[in-house]
Parts: sequence; structure tokens; C-alpha cells
Amino acid sequence: MAQDKRYEVSVSPQAQYLADQSDEPAGRFVFAYTITLRNTGTVPAQLISRHWVITDANSQVQEVRGLGVVGEQPLLAPGESFQYTSGAAIATSVGTMRGTYQMVADDGTRFDASIPEFTLSIPRTLH
Repeated sequence: MAQDKRYEVSVSPQAQYLADQSDEPAGRFVFAYTITLRNTGTVPAQLISRHWVITDANSQVQEVRGLGVVGEQPLLAPGESFQYTSGAAIATSVGTMRGTYQMVADDGTRFDASIPEFTLSIPRTLH
């Protein structure tokens, strides 16, 4: 069954390492990530909640669930986008994040916008 094109939100993640907030000897690696959501569907939709799966290089998984993002539940009209920056801390220098945003369209239809997996890694100084 083809997905209903009315209910589509594209998610574009970008991550960066925050050396100044990290404590590498203590095994704390902090990353900022910027997410851009764009309503590519044809009906207005509101982000209600989020579910993140954060995995470090030791296969330690943190699951994060909560309402909204950065204290907001943005309502996106078709073609509108919303961008925010948040952060995550893991115990290794490399990890991944992925997840879903739970959305509700104007007509009451609930759907998930999937967050494609992206990599958290400290910049390499040696090549």
C-alpha cells in the first residue's frame, strides 16, 4: 500500500561535536544536532512528541521520549519548515541517532515522521 502523500514530513539532521562541553577522559562526548523538519505533505501537521534511539560505539542504547522538541510543538503548514538545535551526550567518540516524530494532521490523522539515522563522531585530526 502506497503511503498517503498528504501526511509527509521530511527530516534533515546535521550533527557537530562540542569539544568544550565534553570530558573525553571521563567518557563524556557531547554533540549538538540541528534538525530541519519540512512539511512535504498537503495538510498542516503538528509535531506532538519525539522518540530517539541513541547508540554509542559500545552498543549502549539510550531511548528518549518526550513531548515536542525544545519545548515547542510546531505546527507546519504544507511547505513550511521548522529548525531547532538540541544535544546528546554519549560515552564513546562515535555513535548514531535515529528516531521518529509523532505528528498529528489537521484532520486528526496521526502519523510518524522518521528521523534518518545519522552519525555522531568527533572530528578526526589524523588522516
